[in-house]
Amino acid sequence: MIQHGLVRDATEEDLQEILDIYNACIGNGIITADTVPVTVEERLPWFKAHQPESRPLWVLEADGEIAAWISLSDFYGRPAYQPTAEVSIYVSEKWRGKGAGKYLLRKMLEACPKLGVETLLGFIFSENKASLKLFASFGFETWGHLKEVAVLDGRMHDLMITGKKI
Repeated sequence: MIQHGLVRDATEEDLQEILDIYNACIGNGIITADTVPVTVEERLPWFKAHQPESRPLWVLEADGEIAAWISLSDFYGRPAYQPTAEVSIYVSEKWRGKGAGKYLLRKMLEACPKLGVETLLGFIFSENKASLKLFASFGFETWGHLKEVAVLDGRMHDLMITGKKI
């Protein structure tokens, strides 16, 4: 179990490893809505949109490698929504079930007040029970249930919107 680890702002040099973790989740049908692997070139604008003082992208280093990453992104991209952020967590397959996601989410929740974040949202496929359980363990509630909004591997999937006031 991960009880500690180095959590730091991601650098551009980390982007390939971040994407390796992300791309490994494509195709399992319950973690991401992307259907083909993404490249560093495609994700560079996403990376650069993260700002350490308000919308961070952090990596968790354990045993000399990136075990997981977490990011805050703007919700809906309009000024009135600035106090609200979407949180995303991705854990390397090797580190799943070892507390990496829990460790990162706890750190992010602790940082939210200084980041100016008052509301966190998570968008999670209903079949992703591990993520739903993780978010619920930190007090996230179901704020929405979008039925059959994503097609992955020829099947329709529901999207849960989880939320928490900080």
